[in-house]
Amino acid sequence: MSGPAVRPRTITRRGHDAVLAAVGAVVLVLAALPVERTSVPAAETAVFRAVNGVDVLPFVLVWPVMQLGNVLVVPASALVAAALRRWRFAAGLLLAGIGTYLAAKVVKDVVVRGRPAGLLDDVVVRGAAAQGRGFLSGHAAVVATVLTVAWPWLGRRGRIAGVLLAAAVCLARVHVAAHLPLDVVGGVGLGLLVGGLVRLLLGRPG
Repeated sequence: MSGPAVRPRTITRRGHDAVLAAVGAVVLVLAALPVERTSVPAAETAVFRAVNGVDVLPFVLVWPVMQLGNVLVVPASALVAAALRRWRFAAGLLLAGIGTYLAAKVVKDVVVRGRPAGLLDDVVVRGAAAQGRGFLSGHAAVVATVLTVAWPWLGRRGRIAGVLLAAAVCLARVHVAAHLPLDVVGGVGLGLLVGGLVRLLLGRPG
């Protein structure tokens, strides 16, 4: 006698994935509007100094947290998903990772701003000084994209852990003076935008 049939995982497409992408686009645009090449808004400066000026953990502990937003996390997480035979999940991660990387390059060419140390005085740089353009944060974009794509596949504890880790990456990038706050907000907006579009395109577990 054969065992009970295994029900295939249903895949759905939901309208709020499109809403999520739209919210991401709005966040990205709103973060980019106040950005200027040679100055930093007063409110953004105050937030930056509050995060950058406080020593909470030694850099040796902050650095590994930041790497959760490294672009190499995308293929690594896709390999894990493939090893678990979640092929649609793995494809979504790769597609979103590539889309985020290409979109970030376009945004950096449109919204030009340097790093905090080149725009503000008395900046505490931790670790090697970041190079290139500051807006937007690629690390924030990557971690937001991965979390957005992974969200439907995660349980409650996984989602809570993902949000906490994503927040830690964003704060760490400001803390080490790699980015200003709006750089990070813009990165999160891009991550939500791309992740929402990928979920809409490939579907999500029902």
